[in-house]
Amino acid sequence: MSEKSNSFSIKNWAQDDQPREKLRDKGKATLSDAELVAILIGSGNRDESAVDLCKRILASVDNNINALGKLSLQQLMHFKGIGEAKAITITAALELGRRRRLEDALQQEKIESSRSVFNIMQPIIGELPHEEFWILYLNNSNKVIQKHQLSKGGITGTLVDVRLVLKKAIEVNAVSIILSHNHPSGTLKPSAADKAITQKLKTAAQSLDIKVLDHLIVTEKAYFSFADKNLLD
Repeated sequence: MSEKSNSFSIKNWAQDDQPREKLRDKGKATLSDAELVAILIGSGNRDESAVDLCKRILASVDNNINALGKLSLQQLMHFKGIGEAKAITITAALELGRRRRLEDALQQEKIESSRSVFNIMQPIIGELPHEEFWILYLNNSNKVIQKHQLSKGGITGTLVDVRLVLKKAIEVNAVSIILSHNHPSGTLKPSAADKAITQKLKTAAQSLDIKVLDHLIVTEKAYFSFADKNLLD
């Protein structure tokens, strides 16, 4: 039994095939997703190397890193060889990756299109199981002054307080705002309620000379823009 266990140890592999050494000698881009996750967990189980275990974990989510990041600690721990410590390590690493994407998006100098709004908001709300409504507050150069979560609701909807939106706009001296919320169902079609709250906010903001530039419905991989579809006219 001990011989079988040792045969699956990464230490016994050729040095070029060992993930840590491969990263050190050949660079991070040469590693597969499974090899990168294997470095995080360090070891596999009695029947699998860390890399083979990670291949199996990734296969369970169709080799989708975003989907891997959605797995709970308990779901990860269902895999033989993944205890609480390893599950926490994987979750923490993927959360750092998500935050890095968010920071990269926020470094944009200016909002120039609906795509740039999506790049900011997708890491925040695109993969949530519940609905959230957010506001981006912009200055006169269309640069983001502040992003603000206005409300957090159930999977079927969320509440929006127009007064809070405009109060915050005045506080940060915003000249325009962009609305965004997610649809956990994945549908990009705006509901009657989505259209109504957009018009309500636009009308109220106009009285304070604040423009509503767009309203995005965000899902994991796509978005719907009210401005692009001429629904703000």
